[in-house]
Amino acid sequence: MSAPSTVLITGCSSGFGLDIARHFLEKGWRVIATMRTPQKDLLPESDALRILALDVTDAESIRRCFEEAGPIDALVNNAGIGLLGPLEEEKIDTVRQIFETNTFGTIAMTQAVVPQFRARRSGVIVNVTSSVTLKSLPLLSVYTGSKAAVNAFTESLALELAPFDIRMHLVLPGRAPGTSFGTNARKLMAEKIPEAYQDFAQSVFSAIQDTSTPVTYSEDVAEAVWTAVTKTDSPMRIPAGADAMALS
Repeated sequence: MSAPSTVLITGCSSGFGLDIARHFLEKGWRVIATMRTPQKDLLPESDALRILALDVTDAESIRRCFEEAGPIDALVNNAGIGLLGPLEEEKIDTVRQIFETNTFGTIAMTQAVVPQFRARRSGVIVNVTSSVTLKSLPLLSVYTGSKAAVNAFTESLALELAPFDIRMHLVLPGRAPGTSFGTNARKLMAEKIPEAYQDFAQSVFSAIQDTSTPVTYSEDVAEAVWTAVTKTDSPMRIPAGADAMALS
């Protein structure tokens, strides 16, 4: 009997990443759950689970993580930072932080895993982006840009890696008010929204948090990632959540 397959997932301290890790564990996979500061009590104890420290913006952290992880069968790039607010009020260093994590972190992780997948002529890479790349929303220009770049990167690289039987997929979640993502977005908001934007910003944030219309649940994202990894005929882009599916 062959050994269970192994998946490495980034950003597992909360939200989508945490539920993706749980989902793969329940399905019998070996899971390497990564996070900046490892927390052992977030996931159930299991011989199939390893929790490793990883900062996707740090080259040495990435190197150490893959060295400790050993061979894997799938990589799920889920780590990300939200940013909600008017562009004119954002500091350029904050903008760079968003791209460093959401875009360059994804690229760096992908670059690090490709050699082993190419040598083995197998492997799956799933990049989790967002449905805002399908239909834009206001006050999310920086975040949307960082995720749209990953979409384009993924679609181009998929063609480059296809000769080596490496599959690449995009999972695009919709609004997920029930996760910590909205909280994190608020924390990264500009220190003071200009008065000119106050009413508009409040209405936008209320719409984003509205649960009376279709939304996305973490379980939707976990199932979409599972489909991308395990079904060889799954499409390149997989919307996750009722609202995201309505846009596809």
